[in-house]
Amino acid sequence: MNVPSQYDAIRPFEPEELPEVFDRLIGDATFRQVAAVVFPQVPFEALVAKMRGCATNLDFQKTFCYPFLKDLLAKASKGCDIDLSAIDITKRYTFVSNHRDIVLDSALLDMLLIDEGFSTTCEIAIGDNLLAAPWIKDLVRVNKSFIVERSASMREMLASSKRMAEYMHFVIDEKNDNIWIAQREGRAKDSDDRTQPSVLKMMAMGGTGSASERLAALHIVPVAISYEYDPCDWLKAMEMQLKRDNPEWKKTKADDVRSMQTGIMGYKGRIHYQCAPCIDTYLTATAAALPKGEFFDAVAAHIDKAIHQGYRLYPNNLIAAHLLTGEQQWAGTYTAEEKKSFETYLKQQINRIEMPQKDIVFLQEKMLEMYANPAINHKKAVGE
Repeated sequence: MNVPSQYDAIRPFEPEELPEVFDRLIGDATFRQVAAVVFPQVPFEALVAKMRGCATNLDFQKTFCYPFLKDLLAKASKGCDIDLSAIDITKRYTFVSNHRDIVLDSALLDMLLIDEGFSTTCEIAIGDNLLAAPWIKDLVRVNKSFIVERSASMREMLASSKRMAEYMHFVIDEKNDNIWIAQREGRAKDSDDRTQPSVLKMMAMGGTGSASERLAALHIVPVAISYEYDPCDWLKAMEMQLKRDNPEWKKTKADDVRSMQTGIMGYKGRIHYQCAPCIDTYLTATAAALPKGEFFDAVAAHIDKAIHQGYRLYPNNLIAAHLLTGEQQWAGTYTAEEKKSFETYLKQQINRIEMPQKDIVFLQEKMLEMYANPAINHKKAVGE
């Protein structure tokens, strides 16, 4: 496909570019080390032969990413499923989800779309802050990712955002592919998932017509991701205390790498993806009539409600909501054995945290919030 050159710096690689990119990856010592860890039973020469046999990005995903994810889930989960009953698998969508895992949110969605009969996966929005080395940037662009330029200066940000929005419209309109993008920049550490209106404003910088028509052209589908266990819960709680104790504290690239590794390899229990109906009709029939100043906040709230309604609640969520709020509505929704198991789990996770002036009461409260907020938000959304 002839992709306009203004997207060259951010788009995934095109099929004709793959052989040269594969050569770069094969020649990178760190990539070789990572490949040996990810596929320990496969000689590197065999991986090279398989890689050179991939004519498209989708071939690469099916050859490498798909089997890796299946193997990972067999070791680190009790299963992962999706409900696509609200959408048409022959159409193309922009999937907007809550952000649970830096790497797996989009990767598992791709795997599930393949399993459910989609003929393609998603182009994935990924922040340039996560691209710590040239080989990582190459790899994610082979894996159908496009780059969100978060390190741009304030002056450059407007042009960068407009280019990304126009590229997203190009993906849906011309490339006939899907898109995945998180509802906000960075994960909600307390699992109180809220769509940032600024993400929607960026998306509406591309396309033509009114703001509602521009967003409708992207065919947005809210997706709720529910984890029984968050492998990064202890890291998130630790980061919250570090930020509380020192407001100037910031994560390093090494912190991001540790979060990625922990999130990918850690135990997740059950995982569920729930697709809400596409919001095109809401945008054109309801949101279009709103005053300009209310539009993006209202669309964000609509997406939030769809995601909150779509959560799958596990005993952990119900127990945490009861322990955190003390409200009797949660009593009787879980067993004494489930409560004991969850309390043991929390203690084990807090014990993993090593830091000066460790505040156990604070850390436990923050971990309870992570598990309680989906239940609290789901109850509110279903009751509205």
